Amino acid sequence: MPLIVVPTSQLLWMRVAALLFTCVAFSVAAHGAHLPHQGMADWCIFCWAFSFACTLLVLLVELFGLQARVPVSWSNFPITVACYAALLCLSASIIFPVFFLRHQQASETRDHRIVSTVFSCLAAVAYMGEVSLSKARPGEVAGYMATAPGLLKVCQTFLACIIFILISSPVTYDHHPALKWCMAVYCICFILSMAVVVLCVGEWTGCLPIPFSKFLSAYGLLAVIMYLTATILWPVFQFNKSYRRNDNSETIAASVITAINFLLYVADLVYSARLVFVSG
Repeated sequence: MPLIVVPTSQLLWMRVAALLFTCVAFSVAAHGAHLPHQGMADWCIFCWAFSFACTLLVLLVELFGLQARVPVSWSNFPITVACYAALLCLSASIIFPVFFLRHQQASETRDHRIVSTVFSCLAAVAYMGEVSLSKARPGEVAGYMATAPGLLKVCQTFLACIIFILISSPVTYDHHPALKWCMAVYCICFILSMAVVVLCVGEWTGCLPIPFSKFLSAYGLLAVIMYLTATILWPVFQFNKSYRRNDNSETIAASVITAINFLLYVADLVYSARLVFVSG
């Protein structure tokens, strides 16, 4: 029987802690929180369950030393999973108490929901700790996803998903061509950022017809210009009384997240340009 050596490190314990915290969060919520099977409740359960499953996969692969056999780049996959899990658990930690703890009377159901919220927050902190321990240090050779631009790509795609949720239920982008352009910006930039993530995790960057660094710079410049237009047009046409259909918090949130994503793309462009000039 082969001997399995389990490495003891801060990174290992961060992953084990995140695994336990997410397990408790969705188990308690499913057992006694009495959540409706729709909307935000399903989103929170998905956040915890997805993070748990991916962390368990990473732990099992490293436990059995299968890194060389999995069809992904192991220098990119774990930190990508950890970054997405941190954002998912953070979103669940905000959404869950807002939708399911406010105005809740003291009861066993409320206690279960409080426990899920606390462990969701702990899971988010654990995943943030894993990202901090895994990210590339100055002068260190690491996968692209462990660098600042790689982590920015994860944040960009995640925020784009939040925007899609906010503006699609109800649909708030179909009553003016400028708003349809904003929707196109969100979709195009999301697809390209996600394509970069997939190329790096799958180790397919060599399939591009141009050097990867130049592709990143060209795409970064395009995304900044496109997001700048969306950052200006979305609030102008959503809050103008001549075009506005309704005034709701989702529209305001979409405007704020659009502006945040624009700043992330600017930072990404700066890092990518430095990569081209330094390597070139």
